[in-house]
Amino acid sequence: MEAKEFGAAVCKVLKDHKAENIVLIDVRGKTDATDFFVVAGGRSMTHTRSLTEHVEEEMEKTGVSPVRTEGVREGRWAVLDYGDVIVHVFNDETRLFYHLEKLWDDGENVTAF
Repeated sequence: MEAKEFGAAVCKVLKDHKAENIVLIDVRGKTDATDFFVVAGGRSMTHTRSLTEHVEEEMEKTGVSPVRTEGVREGRWAVLDYGDVIVHVFNDETRLFYHLEKLWDDGENVTAF
């Protein structure tokens, strides 16, 4: 599965589990770290943890596991690193603080789900 398709599949899982303000950001050519960021919000720390767990479970069904995870237990900002796609799930307060969408948005590279 190509990175963009994988990112869209992650966005669908997040949407199915009631994540908020889901965006897929194309960062190809802007950073060597990854090709796409998925950014989504959870309504609480528990919801944020749950969302990341659902993404991991559903992507493992396709045979893909994250290379690295961070922050899942805390539930304020969880990161699932799939190499070409990095998934960020924030609670509201932390998302407002970091506002990754603004950092990487060039006006044409963000797709909302």
